[in-house]
Amino acid sequence: MKNRQTIFKKYLYISMIVILIGFTLLGVMIVFFVTQNWETERWETLKNNATTISLSVTDSATLNSGEVSFGSKEQKILEGTMRTLSNGLNSDIIIADTSGKILLCSENAVGIDRQTEIDPVFVERAIGGNFSEVSDFGGIYETKYYIVGVPVHIMQNDELVSIGAVFVTSSASHYREYVVTLVKIFCSAGIVTFALIFCFVGIFSYQLTKPLQQMSKAAKAFGKGDFSIRVNVKSQDEIGELAKAFNSMADSLAASEGMRRAFVANVSHELKTPMTTIAGFIDGILDGTIPPERERYYLNIVTVEVKRLSRLVTSMLALSRIDSGELKMVTQSFDISSTVLNTFLTFEQKIDERKINIIGLEDNRPIFIEGDPDMIHQVVYNLVENATKFTNVGGDIKVSVEDKGSDVWVSITNTGPGIPPEQIGFVFDRFYKTDKSRSHDKNGMGLGLYLVKTIIRLHGGEITAESVVDKYTCFKFRLPKKKEVTKKRISKESKNSSEK
Repeated sequence: MKNRQTIFKKYLYISMIVILIGFTLLGVMIVFFVTQNWETERWETLKNNATTISLSVTDSATLNSGEVSFGSKEQKILEGTMRTLSNGLNSDIIIADTSGKILLCSENAVGIDRQTEIDPVFVERAIGGNFSEVSDFGGIYETKYYIVGVPVHIMQNDELVSIGAVFVTSSASHYREYVVTLVKIFCSAGIVTFALIFCFVGIFSYQLTKPLQQMSKAAKAFGKGDFSIRVNVKSQDEIGELAKAFNSMADSLAASEGMRRAFVANVSHELKTPMTTIAGFIDGILDGTIPPERERYYLNIVTVEVKRLSRLVTSMLALSRIDSGELKMVTQSFDISSTVLNTFLTFEQKIDERKINIIGLEDNRPIFIEGDPDMIHQVVYNLVENATKFTNVGGDIKVSVEDKGSDVWVSITNTGPGIPPEQIGFVFDRFYKTDKSRSHDKNGMGLGLYLVKTIIRLHGGEITAESVVDKYTCFKFRLPKKKEVTKKRISKESKNSSEK
């Protein structure tokens, strides 16, 4: 649990750090560009106002004996204009002559009156061309100000004469206040936004890691043998697909575990029964419990049980070879009709004892196929053994071997109790036995039909089963006649299995 929380916290912290860095960079860029734009507009506004006042001075000022003067009416109009612009821009407007003497100044000019003198250097710079700078205006101000200066010209004797300059100043503290206000606004908005994103990312991260936590918990449970846990994810994204795949894997593991337990239980049972019988009869012979005249009878029973053990071990070895992929075919051409006939001859005694009628063998004709004759003999042997075992006394077994072009079809049908519909789909599973009471199938292990199906598939064929209760049971399989066809079908089946 601690490790899962650590992963979640790491994911959350990393996300928050990335978002914080992004917000910081975004904020710096926004503040920089906004303040740059504000400062540019501020310079333009100061310059425009200075130009406006300069034009007004040009229209209203006169130059007499080197001194600049204004008419009373013109001066009132000019002062009104200066007052309006000064108040609107929160700035100082100063009109000075060429010597730096202040002719007029706005009412809200801090610490400036007509007794104040402007450094002539500033006037010369303004007359020489528009200038702007941030300074204390030659010591007139105690703090830094934005200063813009433009020249003032009048016409005299048809000549353009410079009579001074107009200065418009604005405290730089306004800029700092603007920047601070902008930063506060951004920080406030950023904190709220960051908090919302933090909550959202936290919830999202939790939802994202929750299925992984469930998978981790389930995987640990699987390691302890508990395959009942499933991941409950309903999303349709990649995590949902992963959860579905995980649950599918869990189902497969549970099924495999069930098969393993069934395998162990079945093998234990199948080994225990004959070994108990063998041990009991041999102990009886050795300790004299069984009289000498009955020893041969019980030794015959021991022989049957030993053969049963031998068949079980052989089937288990074949099963192991199938699971490991080591079951290989030794292909050659052989007559499958002869294989069917010879197999029935093997069960001749049992067939005669049960008075079973064999139908169809007389119609068989030689049909050659390419395959492993030993494997196909095992297929036919298992099917004939089942048919003989479950056919009712005096019943029929019908055999058919048909040549269907590139395939051969073999069917074995027997009368008898049949297989219930709900069980017909499981007859080819490992250790599955339809006769739960074992009254008919005392020596069966439930591996025969599984091996039959596996061998048929190795040959590129197929097998089916159909039955009607209390009437008949029919097993029918198809095999390709040529090796090339077998390879193509096996390759196609492998491709379809991998795609699934």
